[in-house]
Amino acid sequence: MVVITPGVDFIARSVASVGLFFGIVVNVHSVVASRLGYHAPTWAIVAGAIFSIPTLATLNIMGRKLYNMYQASRMGAQIVPEAQGKWPGNLDILLEMMKNFKTGYPGDGLVELLEKRGPVVNMRVMWSDTIFTASPEHIKTMLATDFENYVKGKRFIFNMESVLGTGVFNSDGEMWKFHRSITRPMFTRERISHFELFDRRSSQVVDKLRERLRQGYAVDFQDLMSRFTLDAATEFLFGSSVDSLTAGLPYPENATNVPTIQRTAKGDAANEFATAFLEAQNVISVRERFGWVWPLAEIAKDKSYQPMQVVNAYIDPIVKDALARKRSIPVEERGLKNGEHDTLVDNLVSVTDDPVVLKDEILNIMIAGKDTTASTLTFIFYFLSIYPEVMNRLRTEILDKVGPSRRPDYDDIREMRYLRAVINETLRLYPIVPFNIRESVKASTWKSSDPTQKPYFIPAGVKTAYSVFMMHRRKDLWGPDAEEFDPDRFLDERLKKYLSKNPFIFLPFNAGPRICLGQQFAYNEMSFIIVRLLQNFSSVELDPDSAPADAHPPKEWAQASGRKSIEKLFPKMHLTMYTNGGLWVKMTESDNINK
Repeated sequence: MVVITPGVDFIARSVASVGLFFGIVVNVHSVVASRLGYHAPTWAIVAGAIFSIPTLATLNIMGRKLYNMYQASRMGAQIVPEAQGKWPGNLDILLEMMKNFKTGYPGDGLVELLEKRGPVVNMRVMWSDTIFTASPEHIKTMLATDFENYVKGKRFIFNMESVLGTGVFNSDGEMWKFHRSITRPMFTRERISHFELFDRRSSQVVDKLRERLRQGYAVDFQDLMSRFTLDAATEFLFGSSVDSLTAGLPYPENATNVPTIQRTAKGDAANEFATAFLEAQNVISVRERFGWVWPLAEIAKDKSYQPMQVVNAYIDPIVKDALARKRSIPVEERGLKNGEHDTLVDNLVSVTDDPVVLKDEILNIMIAGKDTTASTLTFIFYFLSIYPEVMNRLRTEILDKVGPSRRPDYDDIREMRYLRAVINETLRLYPIVPFNIRESVKASTWKSSDPTQKPYFIPAGVKTAYSVFMMHRRKDLWGPDAEEFDPDRFLDERLKKYLSKNPFIFLPFNAGPRICLGQQFAYNEMSFIIVRLLQNFSSVELDPDSAPADAHPPKEWAQASGRKSIEKLFPKMHLTMYTNGGLWVKMTESDNINK
């Protein structure tokens, strides 16, 4: 089977467009020549057509800018300031963005750009408008008050389609509503309290930690949490887990006398799936950052194809089995069991028989249920390791409320206010989805933060990007200590002073009609595993000697300002946040637990 790569397809469509243009030029020349009685040489026609392409492109760009200025004037608005690069098409800005994506701190370059150009800026990369903001008023407009006018858009959907398909995170309109409706029933209050599931998986995590720590080695906590959330998510979604926790944990690079680990076949398959899934997300994340020229980076191959072969090999049999179970049940008995289905996949097949729709939705929910929670738990324990006073206070609350061994229940978790504050403060500094994007449908305006200025004009069909990560760290929104980790800001007078009067400054789970359906499920899962870990371990500390070189932040970060200068890990992102090279920690077992 011949696979057309995105780059080849892009070039083919471009050549076809040029060929069509040449055809028009030749036909126009023929008509003109027949009337004037003069036929220009072929070379002149070709040369004229070639040199007219950049001229026409420039005229098109200038024409759109003039039209936008005209529309803005009619709407009583101002044009969004443009980023001023040194190279044509702001190519230097694109290259700097890609460099920061690989080696920089989240927000590098963009923070400085907003400080220089204002609260809203048009990135204008490769002559394509991308309007960027970190203002809660503008984000609220996109996500809530003018929701219908800001969609994922055809360009975003095309960029992500090879991985996300038409799932809930990569669809608009009726398709989005359909996916949302078939997923919602699985996230009622009764279902979000799957504490038996959490308890089984938490016990495995504790056992894995004890085993490795008693050998004297540090543990990659990010890897461990990825396994925990993968196993919990697959059991919740499919009714059976991939059991990635049954595989041996990785050893640090400085480990000696490492015993031979016989990993189970099931565990190896789970690791392969998780690695491929991560790689596929990295690919589509890079695509979005490259903009419309991304196919040129994939001329030789579709970079998402190989990892998605691994992912599909795992998902396809699950979908096939679920459909087979449905067909085996007599039609008259296919109603809901006691009003609900046991797993998400069974709920989905009760609504549709389309295997593509089923697979797409499963993968979308997998991202929401696995990567986001694992990343947040990793950053929580990073903070607990460098702020021991927070660790001790949180552990005291847990032991006072739940005790050293009892399994927490829904009411326990709801009543532990400091636990929720720790989670929220982590989500503030490291929101699950740090950057996001929409596309405008019709021309509109955004309010200016300065009441004396005109609103900003937002043309139709442009990308509108925003950063919750940057908004969560704005000192004018959160106070002068905005970049400090302090859970008490969600408990003391600062809560009323900042957040209560402007709830849209805190959006870790999105907002509006697209707000995360699994928000409470995530809070419960994170709270449960935190309780279980702090019942069993009395302290946690970073072990930098065990971490690989790429886990350490670049030395030059120490010369920066704000939180970047004191970080002891290397935060990175694809669709969601993670820490480069893992989080290598050692933990002390509690004296309260029988070992």
